[in-house]
Amino acid sequence: MSQRIRRVYQITRTFLSYGLDEIVPTRWLPWSLRIARYGLFWMPNRHKDKSPGERLRLALESLGPVWIKLGQMLSTRRDLLPPDIANELAKLQDQVKAFPGEQAQQLIEEALGIDNVAEIFDDFSVRPLASASIAQVHTAKLKHGADAGTDVVIKVIRPDIRAVIDADLSLMETLARVLARHLPDGRRLKPEEVVKEYRKTLLDELDLLREAGNAIQLRRNFEQSPLLYIPKVYSDYGRHNVMVMERIDGIPVSDVDTLNALGVDMKLLAERGVEVFFTQVFRDSFFHADMHPGNIFVSRENPHDPSYLGIDFGIVGTLNRDDKRYLVENFLAFFNRDYRKVAELHVDSGWVPAHINVEDFESAIRTVCEPIFNKPLAEISFGHVLVHLFNTARRFEMEVQPQLVLLQKTLLYVEGLGRTLYPQLDLWKTAKPFLERWMQEQLGWRAVVRSVKENAPFWGEKLPEMPNLLYDALRNHRGRMEQQQQLLTEIRNNQRQQLRTMGLAILSGAMLLSTTILYVMHQPVWLVASAAAATVLCGIGMWCRTKA
Repeated sequence: MSQRIRRVYQITRTFLSYGLDEIVPTRWLPWSLRIARYGLFWMPNRHKDKSPGERLRLALESLGPVWIKLGQMLSTRRDLLPPDIANELAKLQDQVKAFPGEQAQQLIEEALGIDNVAEIFDDFSVRPLASASIAQVHTAKLKHGADAGTDVVIKVIRPDIRAVIDADLSLMETLARVLARHLPDGRRLKPEEVVKEYRKTLLDELDLLREAGNAIQLRRNFEQSPLLYIPKVYSDYGRHNVMVMERIDGIPVSDVDTLNALGVDMKLLAERGVEVFFTQVFRDSFFHADMHPGNIFVSRENPHDPSYLGIDFGIVGTLNRDDKRYLVENFLAFFNRDYRKVAELHVDSGWVPAHINVEDFESAIRTVCEPIFNKPLAEISFGHVLVHLFNTARRFEMEVQPQLVLLQKTLLYVEGLGRTLYPQLDLWKTAKPFLERWMQEQLGWRAVVRSVKENAPFWGEKLPEMPNLLYDALRNHRGRMEQQQQLLTEIRNNQRQQLRTMGLAILSGAMLLSTTILYVMHQPVWLVASAAAATVLCGIGMWCRTKA
């Protein structure tokens, strides 16, 4: 608890010392926060000479990787932020303050079990090539093997970073529990599940062996594709905190001036970015979930037929078959302006409660989405669209799907890239043909052919066993039928016995009642005795049948 309190104090002091409270309009702050700000008078703004964007960047950078990741995502939302702030936050993508190169070299030597990097690498650069929130990279050349002389980059995790991440994540989990308990929308927004998912993805980034596996998978998925190139990973030198991979020579996707100077087809490049995203999600169900501009480059070769280069594969996302199917159907219904279908799909998938009025939900979706169709990205205010969508979700009790958070974040990155590269891009027209083709492959005759191809080896292996399997199935079926017939006969006999017992029980009760009435009415003794004897005989018969 004391650690959390110290971290809360550190975050508050950082925000106030960089004057971030001055960036937020006063009218947006509740009176309690304004009074608290006056109470913390010993934490003045110490960076008044810097611009708001620079102050925000420095504050996030000083708080560590969790906050830097937040800044990286915000840097792609130029429709939500002023240009000076967006430009400053873009520096967080690959210009985070580096730790000493000598310390990085020592970490590499310890991880690989060598006395000096020169045993494995030539031309090792102590000066880092780039530095990010989780790790930094150094350049070198391989010294041995078939790839000797190949330019590589060595990625090494920042030292002692786990403690900082754990502290921030613990604080976020506490805040999520408070929000889930006290916010009216806490249950619907599922803040605890979202933070849990974020914890998993962030901690996965600390394991470079996992990142190497992700890179190898992505490289295999796009091995023959002109859309995306993934550098080769040298697994022999991989460790949990060190990764070695091929060095690429590309232009940062955010360097629009250089891309234009080289004559790159920006429209085709933007369209291919959309295609890369949908290919990863819907063809492979395995997508790069950290596609901010610092991790995406453009090849210098063939500017009229451009391709992307990708790095940093610490965060990847996956989708199961059901979620993928519902997403495609939602996208297609959305592109076809079939808002009724969109509403029904949300109810069918359980994302919206079944008691919601579908007609009202359909009307609300139409109100939000219709104004943005047939418009290029430059003319769409996604900030306003998001606000309206969140309000609609709240009104119709739509629950947050934690498994889709990474996908939503990646889609924001892709849209931000498209806005930067080619603002006139028609996102809907670019994506619709791809999704229609995917649906045809999943549901049409192609799906049948693919299923036959996939299962043919298994069927071929089992074909010689079919006569025996058929004989065993028929024999087992006959045995089961005999058992069912025997069980049915037993059930019928039990029912008959129960009916006879019930009849005797009713008769015994009637005789007892008759005996009582005869006795009360002072009837002849022989008549009362006869009735009593009949009652006893019926009772004995019922008892005997029960025991049987």
